[in-house]
Amino acid sequence: MPARDIFHQAVKVALQKEGWLITHDPLSITAGGVDLYIDLGAERLLAAERDDEKIAVEIKSFLSSSLVTEFHTALGQFLNYRLALATEQQMRELYLAVADDTYQTFFTLPFIQLALAQYQVKVLIFNPEKAEISSWKN
Repeated sequence: MPARDIFHQAVKVALQKEGWLITHDPLSITAGGVDLYIDLGAERLLAAERDDEKIAVEIKSFLSSSLVTEFHTALGQFLNYRLALATEQQMRELYLAVADDTYQTFFTLPFIQLALAQYQVKVLIFNPEKAEISSWKN
C-alpha cells in the first residue's frame, strides 16, 4: 500500500463537506497486470438524474525543492491512472488535487496551463487549513 500524501485527510474531509461519499481509500485498480492505487474514490447521488457521479482523486503536495520534477511525476501518474480507469472503471472522472497556494503560484504559469490543457488534466483545488474545496478546473 503506498504512503499517503500529507494533505490526504484535508482533501478527504473537503470532499465529504461537499456531499461526496468516500467509497475507496485508496482506490485500487488492476489494469493490464499492473496494480495501481489512486488516493481516493468517491461518489455522490445526482438527484436530478437519479444517477451516481463517481470520481477518483490523486492528491499531490508539491512540497519538494523542484516543483517541475514533482509536476513531471504527477502528470505521468495522472495519465497512467486515467488510462487504467478508462479500461477498468470508465464511469470515474480523475482529478489531480493540489493546494490552493500551489495552484496560484505554480499551476497558473503559462507552460503548466498549456500542459494541463494539452493533457486534459482535471484539477481539484483545495484549502488544506480549512479542509475545503476552493475550485474544480475541468
